[in-house]
Amino acid sequence: ERITAEEATLPFDLERGPVFRFALLRLGEIEEQEEHVLLMTIHHIVSDGWSVGVLSRELTQLYEAFALGRPSPFPDLPVQYADFARWQRGWLTGPQLAGQLAYWRERLVGHPPGLDLPRDRPRPAVQTFRGGSAPLELPRGLSERLKSLALAEKSSAFMVLLAAFEVLLQRLSGQDDILVGTPVAGRTRPEIEGLIGFFLNTLVLRTDLAGRPAFRELVRRVRGAALGAYSNQDVPFEKLLQELQPERALSRTPLFEVFFNFL
Repeated sequence: ERITAEEATLPFDLERGPVFRFALLRLGEIEEQEEHVLLMTIHHIVSDGWSVGVLSRELTQLYEAFALGRPSPFPDLPVQYADFARWQRGWLTGPQLAGQLAYWRERLVGHPPGLDLPRDRPRPAVQTFRGGSAPLELPRGLSERLKSLALAEKSSAFMVLLAAFEVLLQRLSGQDDILVGTPVAGRTRPEIEGLIGFFLNTLVLRTDLAGRPAFRELVRRVRGAALGAYSNQDVPFEKLLQELQPERALSRTPLFEVFFNFL
C-alpha cells in the first residue's frame, strides 16, 4: 500500500516521458505459488476510462495466452491513435467544424456567468480542487423506478438522474438557467473502439428550468439538450473555449461549475 501510494503521487515529465509506468511487486510465496501485484500508473493524456477497460481486458488475455506458450490472440489493429489524431486535425479545419461550432454558439449564447450555490466560506481567488466526497447508495426499488421512468420517456437513466440533479441545483441557487459539464467517450467510429488513448471530451448541457416544469417535462428538456450535444460532440472543449472566449476567472471553471458523471 505504501509503494502504491508513492507510485500514484509521483509526477510525470511530459517533455521527456514516459507517460506511463509499470511496477511488478513480488509479495512472496502463498501456498507454494508466487503472488504478485502489477501497478499501472498512466497519465490521463494517453488514457481514459474506456482505455483502462481495454488495457485490463487485453492484458488478461495476453497473460493467459503467453503463460500457455500461445501467440497473441489479437489481430493487428487497423488504425492507431496517431491515425485518429491525424483525422481530427484534418476535421478541425473542415466544414463539419463550422457546423458544430454554430450549434454551440447558438446553444450557449447569453449563458449565465456562474452558478451561485450557497457556501459556508468565501470562494477562494484561485480554485484549489480540495474537496471531499459524500457516498450515497440508492435503494434497489428506487433504482428500478428510475429505469421505468426513463423507459417511459424514451430517455436514459443518465437523463433522469441529471434532471433530478438540476432540480437540486435550481433550488440551491435560485437560478433557472443551469449549465452542467459531462464527459463523453468520444469514440464515434467503430474502428477506434479498441484503441488505447485519450478520446474523452467534455460537453456542456444547458437546461431551462423556467416555469417550474413538471418533472417528466424536465426530463424531456434534458433529453433534448443531451441529444443535441451528442450530435455535436466532436468539437474539443478546448477549441470551444477558444472560439467562444467566455469570461474567465481563476476561481471558476469556464462555462460550467458543476460536473455530472454517470458510470
